[in-house]
Amino acid sequence: MAKRAAPEVNAGSMADIAFLLLIFFLVTTTIETDSGLNRKLPPMEDQVDPPIIREKNIFTVLVSKNDQLLVEEELADIADLRSLAIEFLDNGGGVGDEACSYCEGAKDEASSDNPDKAIISLKNDRETSYKVYIAVQNELVAAYNDLRNREYAKLFPNDGINFVEAQKTYDDPRTSGELREELRPKLDQVKARFPQKLSEAESTKSN
Repeated sequence: MAKRAAPEVNAGSMADIAFLLLIFFLVTTTIETDSGLNRKLPPMEDQVDPPIIREKNIFTVLVSKNDQLLVEEELADIADLRSLAIEFLDNGGGVGDEACSYCEGAKDEASSDNPDKAIISLKNDRETSYKVYIAVQNELVAAYNDLRNREYAKLFPNDGINFVEAQKTYDDPRTSGELREELRPKLDQVKARFPQKLSEAESTKSN
């Protein structure tokens, strides 16, 4: 009986298939790249001494490793932090060029001169719980927002919204450009009256 010859495999199209697979993987594969923020460094300038800040214009808030709150070196409850911060920011104790015409505080000469000079300094221990840390941050930011809401209502009573709502509308990408242009100067005016100067010192670990 004659021996049957084995059929040959046609490999002519294998190169085409391999080439198509190569193109497919080149197109669909993503290559990880280093990400970062593009920033243009400012030109070198002569070093200027930092401005002198009066002690009375600094509102110190310390959070211990046991989650105890010290406000101006006195024990305080977190529920009272917002009102204490508002009292400091809205004091308006300055005179002359440092006077605050729109402040409604006690005008205590021993407290902040005006909102532009008032600084809240927050410092926490490295062992402070995250929950308390966030709660303190929220209360301090809320103090600024409460004052800004008040000023927005005074300056623009016909808008029918407060500062927080106006800022939320401005930040919403669905807001029209015309409305954003209308809100921007209003928001800037209110922010200029009560600029958010919240300084957070480096955390330390107590013994």
